[in-house]
Amino acid sequence: MNQRRVEEDRSDVRSEVRSDVLIVGAGPTGLVLACDLARRGVRALVVERSPELFPGSRGKSVQPRTLEVFDDLGVLGEALRWGGRAPIGMTWQGGCRAGEYRMFEDVAATEEAPYTGPWLLPQWRTQRILLDRLRELGGDVVFGAELTGLTQDAESVTATLIPAGGGSPKSVRAGYAVAADGGRSTVRRLVGIKMTGERVDPAPMLVADVVIPTLDRDNWHVFPPVAGGTGFAVLCPLPHTREFQFVAQPAPVGKEVTVEEVRALVAAFTHIPAEEVTEVLWASDFTVNAALADRFRDGRVFLAGDAAHIHSPAGGQGLNTSVQDAYNLGWKLAAVLRDGAPEALLDTYEEERLPNAAAVLGLSTRIHRGQERRGAATRQLGLDQRDSSLTRETRSGLADDALTAGDRAPDGKRDGLRLFDLYRGPHFTLLAVDTELPERLPPIPGLRAERTGAYEAYGRGLYLIRPDGYIAWAGPGGAALEASADDLRTWASRVARPARAGV
Repeated sequence: MNQRRVEEDRSDVRSEVRSDVLIVGAGPTGLVLACDLARRGVRALVVERSPELFPGSRGKSVQPRTLEVFDDLGVLGEALRWGGRAPIGMTWQGGCRAGEYRMFEDVAATEEAPYTGPWLLPQWRTQRILLDRLRELGGDVVFGAELTGLTQDAESVTATLIPAGGGSPKSVRAGYAVAADGGRSTVRRLVGIKMTGERVDPAPMLVADVVIPTLDRDNWHVFPPVAGGTGFAVLCPLPHTREFQFVAQPAPVGKEVTVEEVRALVAAFTHIPAEEVTEVLWASDFTVNAALADRFRDGRVFLAGDAAHIHSPAGGQGLNTSVQDAYNLGWKLAAVLRDGAPEALLDTYEEERLPNAAAVLGLSTRIHRGQERRGAATRQLGLDQRDSSLTRETRSGLADDALTAGDRAPDGKRDGLRLFDLYRGPHFTLLAVDTELPERLPPIPGLRAERTGAYEAYGRGLYLIRPDGYIAWAGPGGAALEASADDLRTWASRVARPARAGV
């Protein structure tokens, strides 16, 4: 893999790199944001302390809402190609198969929600797919670059980077910086944002990628505690690999997890002898915590992903919530940097994402503690922006279950047009359902406008779809069409440079 590094260059110590956006961290959060910015023509410098992409399977559950994001970013095909559905669970007792059960609720695809899940995709594979896409879009990652300093003024952020192994510093000056550098975020520490949280479970856990040729790959193998005992283990086959993800709790290991310790834990929790674990490709131990940053923004610096919220792995929400952070922030940064949108638009990132992250964090914790089961909420299709200051609903008399401004815009096909095809790309979309389009469209750069026939999932009216797939504004058509258009043109000043008089 052609990976760029920050190399020591003593003749150029004072050189300064300039970029629109500095992204610290090349995990799923940073890579999604970089892809989104690249396709919008925004220069983003992505720096990663490690010499290569994260090598483990850790965040392997990709929820339906994230698959919709991947569709929009142009990586859905690869995600579907290299992933797979969750296999049937198999419980073991005393070395014998004790029965099968479904790990997740079986939900059928619908016209409005074509993707079901979770879709299993090892995190290392997700990152590889996103990095390939970033390079297709003309971007890349600078590996082996450690952030050691960060300052900001009214116009920019200045970061200091050094090669991870030591060497001369480099200075980066960017309009904005985004912390996508994980739960122990250096950026978060440097800007002084605190996290508030709790220990969800005191018992240490281990997650590892192992090869066990003697174990079948038809099931997600579950090893509950023996009678009167504690602890559990699971072995989940990872699609299109030889590997299983092994999770065990409690998992007392040393500071550096060794191959022998992993093999011993497999033998202790299952009927599989240690010698049948032929390879241990990656392993990590951790204690389950839940934490939320007090703020997601400090001036020109934003927190996203694990830098902003730390989840229990239960329910498969951490990576997916992180992707939603990046997807929310990308179009807003581009609107300010490229389209002349007011700086206040960036305030809506924290306004929208912090309460959503808090809600999902609570869900993960309840699932971990057995207080709630995985279900519709974990698929993240029901998350909305109804309470956002960006959202405006001008229709009246709607039914309680009606699609309203702030909701996710459903898919569907009408008059030969698939809506997700219409929405795909870095633009706003004005959709007229069972009504005409207004003669004068709002002055939003790159706006696409389309009319379609009656569609029950939407109902009659005008819908302005944000680049991240939520309905920003909704209004009536028919006799109220032009009044709606005037209201929408006023609203548009929130996301783009105000139109000149008479335009």
